[in-house]
Formats: sequence, C-alpha cells, structure tokens
Amino acid sequence: MPAISAPAPPAVSSHQALAVAEADALAAYGDLSLYRIELRLEADGWHVAYRIAQPRIAGGGPHYVISAETGEILSKKYYQ
Repeated sequence: MPAISAPAPPAVSSHQALAVAEADALAAYGDLSLYRIELRLEADGWHVAYRIAQPRIAGGGPHYVISAETGEILSKKYYQ
C-alpha cells in the first residue's frame, strides 16, 4: 500500500496572511478592536474575515482572500 503524504504547507503562513489583511484593514477602518478574526486556509487561499464581536452592533468588517503562494490580496470586501 503506498504511503499517503500530507499536502505541502503553504508558502505564506497564517501569520503572514493575517499581517497583510490587518495592514489593509487598519488603513480602511482605523480601529479594529470591535472585531473578532476568522482565518482559514481554503483551496483559493487564506480567507480572513473581521466580524463584529458583539451581536447587537450593526455592520461588519472587511473580508479578504489572500494568496497562499504570494501573500497578495486576491479579493477584499468592506462591510460598514
């Protein structure tokens, strides 16, 4: 039976992807203290979402897809 190998880790770490998203989010939003961060690696890259931590506050934060190969922002949406 052939050995099953784990997929190679992405070239861009979760910490690097978060740093890219945070730099853009700070420029657009200023204060990010109201948000909790969701970060997950999917087939198309790192998904970083800033969500309002308190459910009674209306609005939302930025959402990003960041390349796991280059660290480039592939897409972003601002919800305010």
